[in-house]
Amino acid sequence: MTRVEDAQLGHGTSAVEQAPDANICRHLKQAAHHIPHHLAVAVQLGKGKSLANLTYQELDFISLDKQSDAIAFALNAHGLTRGMKAVLMVTPSLDFFALTFGLFKAGIIPVLVDPGMGIKNLKQCFIEAAPDAFIGIPKAHIARRLLGWGKGSVKHLINVDGNPSGLAGALSRVLTGAPSLASILLSTAKSSAAKLPEQVEYPMALLEHDEMAAILFTSGSTGTPKGVVYSHGMFEAQIQALKQDYGIAHGERDLATFPLFSLFGPALGMASIVPEMDASKPITANPEFLFAAIEKYQCSNIFVNPALLERLGRAGEQTESKHQHKLSSVKRVISAGAPATIASIARFSKMLSDGVPVLNSYGATESLPISMIASDELFTTTQVTDNGGGICVGRAIDGVSIEIIAITEDNIPEWDNGLRLNAGEIGEIVVTGPMVSQSYYRRETATTAAKIWDRERQTFRHRMGDLGYLDDSGRLWMCGRKAHSVDATQGGQFAKRYYSIPCERIFNTHPNVKRSALVGIKVKGQGGASEIEPLICIELDQSLVCNKSAQLYQELMAIAEQYSHTQGIRRFLIHPDFPVDVRHNAKIFREKLAVWAQSQTKG
Repeated sequence: MTRVEDAQLGHGTSAVEQAPDANICRHLKQAAHHIPHHLAVAVQLGKGKSLANLTYQELDFISLDKQSDAIAFALNAHGLTRGMKAVLMVTPSLDFFALTFGLFKAGIIPVLVDPGMGIKNLKQCFIEAAPDAFIGIPKAHIARRLLGWGKGSVKHLINVDGNPSGLAGALSRVLTGAPSLASILLSTAKSSAAKLPEQVEYPMALLEHDEMAAILFTSGSTGTPKGVVYSHGMFEAQIQALKQDYGIAHGERDLATFPLFSLFGPALGMASIVPEMDASKPITANPEFLFAAIEKYQCSNIFVNPALLERLGRAGEQTESKHQHKLSSVKRVISAGAPATIASIARFSKMLSDGVPVLNSYGATESLPISMIASDELFTTTQVTDNGGGICVGRAIDGVSIEIIAITEDNIPEWDNGLRLNAGEIGEIVVTGPMVSQSYYRRETATTAAKIWDRERQTFRHRMGDLGYLDDSGRLWMCGRKAHSVDATQGGQFAKRYYSIPCERIFNTHPNVKRSALVGIKVKGQGGASEIEPLICIELDQSLVCNKSAQLYQELMAIAEQYSHTQGIRRFLIHPDFPVDVRHNAKIFREKLAVWAQSQTKG
């Protein structure tokens, strides 16, 4: 068996054997013991757009612990056992928290997918994961039946329907073809010969640190969705990073806008405050609802993606000065998912008290967090970024190693220090650390392409697929995805490589440009041979008037000639509205823009 196959089965490669004592739920148990009646979860419920209609559901730590114990018992009684895989498609709710911790306690592996990835991708994810169980809200179950999700592998169904009674409950059972969570809990309680399950502590599964704990599928915004194998050791490392590097402590309250991150709240002894919003489309959130949740619970931490950061910042600006939002309880803001712009951070920071940082975090589903930079330091990098130096994403967090290697599509079986580039040289970002995943689930080819075995460390290094460089002080600067760079040719030979972020930032400084995107197109060169040329797609700032595209193109061409890394870019096209990913609303689908740009190009 190869190391890759071994890792995909959830077995470790560590030379040091550890007793099986890992489970993220041990942190919940500790909180339930030390701060039993402190708030663990609050879920905001809203009807329409009126603040007057907001209500909240709450659980303290002891209740969350007991409810997840009861669910773990019920899952076992329903036929789910340790090592099985269960798709979890439940909206952020009290049930979501209790279910997830119940699965972890029972050693059942949650399979988490992003509903925004599209129907085709969702079906492929379920085929690859081959789940034993499907746990979801009625809408998810109806889609499962209509589209054949999990057909051939799923043997256990649970409908999380909010426990409707009477005709509504009967209709839900018919449409979903699944028993409700409430009925399973009730049946388990009635069949117990001893005490009720909720009165007995569940014997939590103790696992190896490198044993598979969950499968998290990437969103597919930068390629085909892949199932990332998470171990309990990875979860432990992430919890430690949030404690040590981000300074999160017991008793804090977090406005949690991303379901996975919200689970870390109770594990950190921090309350997760879940606002009324579509977690798969954060950009559609009502800012007033989020501000209301922050105010009611005096949140000390906020976790947002860059698009939501921008939306909240603009909402704060638009408020009349006498009602200006001041988020006085907030001690830190964590932004992740894509690099937040300096302008967005500066705008949002106006609502924060002096000295409160916005922490820009860098990482990916396969490895998060990797590095971070606080807003006060980020503001000092503006000139470098505006001159095409990339976006600074800070220094590695404790325990993480960041290296830069030469750009290549070749697999790299084993790490060698000779692969390391010097400071200032742009290449692919490679990371290693305890929160770095070791494999993709049942994707050996993808695992082999993304992982480099480090014999000395006895672990895999992960190739991020991002390009960047380290400066002399060890800070990491992002230059875009490897797949988004453009290798221009001339006479059929390589001529120059253009990097997305450095090039785009140059053109984004033009007052009429909202954002830009670098793509490569094929054109006819001398003698009719096909050549690759860079082209910049432009999305205009709709608040400004730009009547003469030809004049704009001339101005952009003049800007391009001022910088060595944009010289040679002579083609521009205005696009009405860039296609972007649903979740972050920030990752531009350059592949779609490239197809569009090619169709608009006449030689």
